[in-house]
Amino acid sequence: MKKQIRDLTRRALHNADAAYYVLDYLAHSFPVQLYEPFTDSEGNLSSRPVYRDGQPVESREAVARRDELIARLASLAPVPGALDQIVQHFGADIVAEVTGRSRRIVRKSGADPRAARLVVENRAGSANLAETQAFMDDQKRILVFSDAGGTGRSYHAELSARNTRLRIHYLLEAGWKADTAIQGLGRTHRTNQAQPPLFRPISTDVKAEKRFLSTIARRLDTLGAITRGQRQTGGQGLFRPEDNLESHYARDALRQLYLLIVRGKVEGCSLERFEGATGLKLMDANGIKDELPPITTFLNRLLALTIELQGVLFGAFEQLLAARIEGAIVSGTYDAGLETLRAESFAVTDRQVIYTHPRTGAETRLLTITERKRNRPVTLDAALDNLRDPRSMLLINEQSGRAAVQIPTTSVMLDDGEIERRVRLIRPMEGQNMPLKAMGETRWIEADRDAFAAAWTAEIAEVPEFADAVLHMVTGLLLPIWRRLPNESTRVYRLQTDEGERIIGRRVSPAWAANASVTGVASLSPEHAFAALLDGRTILDLAEGLQLRRSRVMGAWRIELSGFTDTMRERLTAYGLFHEIISWKLRMFVPTDANGVTVLERVLDRFPIERVSEREAA
Repeated sequence: MKKQIRDLTRRALHNADAAYYVLDYLAHSFPVQLYEPFTDSEGNLSSRPVYRDGQPVESREAVARRDELIARLASLAPVPGALDQIVQHFGADIVAEVTGRSRRIVRKSGADPRAARLVVENRAGSANLAETQAFMDDQKRILVFSDAGGTGRSYHAELSARNTRLRIHYLLEAGWKADTAIQGLGRTHRTNQAQPPLFRPISTDVKAEKRFLSTIARRLDTLGAITRGQRQTGGQGLFRPEDNLESHYARDALRQLYLLIVRGKVEGCSLERFEGATGLKLMDANGIKDELPPITTFLNRLLALTIELQGVLFGAFEQLLAARIEGAIVSGTYDAGLETLRAESFAVTDRQVIYTHPRTGAETRLLTITERKRNRPVTLDAALDNLRDPRSMLLINEQSGRAAVQIPTTSVMLDDGEIERRVRLIRPMEGQNMPLKAMGETRWIEADRDAFAAAWTAEIAEVPEFADAVLHMVTGLLLPIWRRLPNESTRVYRLQTDEGERIIGRRVSPAWAANASVTGVASLSPEHAFAALLDGRTILDLAEGLQLRRSRVMGAWRIELSGFTDTMRERLTAYGLFHEIISWKLRMFVPTDANGVTVLERVLDRFPIERVSEREAA
């Protein structure tokens, strides 16, 4: 009982009023009835409540425990609400409050700061108008508004206002209503503004609180899909993929969590404890139930658990969910709805009609687009800033001489319940997560600061200002040929070219584009073939039984050549390929650096492409 009261108090004491509800619960619901043992007619020992003159008798020990808990709780200092804490911490002279309150508690301080006291302040009916104007005139730096202040007013960085600084909008106590959340978010993101706001949703360390953010994320995504035809619009990019706890990734992760609980793989939560705490049954007479509790039921039951058990269950669930989303993103199968591509330049270099509707004459076009992006490498100072974490390390690769910073990152739970510890390698132009146990099989070694700085600076010097890539997009009439499009990903993209043309369509690989051309000849230039192989969704079958595809070796992506014989080895090495002996087998790779296109061109000249095919998503 004490543990339940403590956990209830931690969840409920967000303000002074909540203490009243806990005290009232203790006073009227704490069990103080006295029980006595007795033996029934069958000789079984049991207990029953004690009554005297028809009135229940209280247990002196239980009453003493109840009074002690009430005294301890009543002696705790009340925790002010979030709004009062903000106003009292920063001061009413800095915080503009636009709410429905007619009175509030503020902190008054005189000449001596130690003599500060809390007083009740009355607010006039026109206070909200004055507070809003004070914020827009830059007289007050902080604005706090509630539902009452989120209708009919604008707090964005309006060009005509004196305060045009960046708005950092913190979403506190999101609640369940998506329309109310949109109404509030729209107050700081409007037209005629100097810059858009930065949204920041807030949650505490109480894991079940993410249930509310998940509901808002799902409903915002749904509302965006209904009103504007795209999921991205409704949420404004406010939420991460793992914030929506009701996606099919979350449902898959939950089913795996159930299986791990049944097998006893979740540390700190046995099957008996899970079923007893949540009231959910995972087993029947035949074993694991066919219809397990749905994700909504699981999330709702989390709200009633203790803080400690919430952390155990939700921690395991989050690790499983993160592993599935990360795998989907890496393999290119994660569906983020309509995505906007951004770059320094988009130029259409080729247009082909690959289908014409026989009745309407509508066309499906295959566009070849040159994309130019500005390279933004991580600076040396930014890389060294990671050393603030004592667990970080400076590394240099013995083979390539490249530099990287190893920092800790989140662990993931595998399908068998094993916790995979991971680290993140930050490179000048990329970053990747790797299992900690796989680091011992790589060529990365710890380096001193000077050697790391020299290698990092040298690599940044080799990075060009811009990076060019070729995109292939199918636009126009898509529905009649939808089944002919690649089925491993259904993502839709939009972009705007340098000439102002707006393009919306499906992005396809160079291999699919080559096979879909009107001539039917599957031919790729060395540059396009190199980009297609690095993209990871193309397999090139060459003459004499050779094959090129992307492979992951020692945590890094490489272009591997397979099917060669011993007589070809020296010739391929002369072309510029390099080989390594892995698990007692010789494997050959095309360099992925600046010389890769030249080496690939030599290979294709000697072994022409016979077939270009798509590979299944990893």
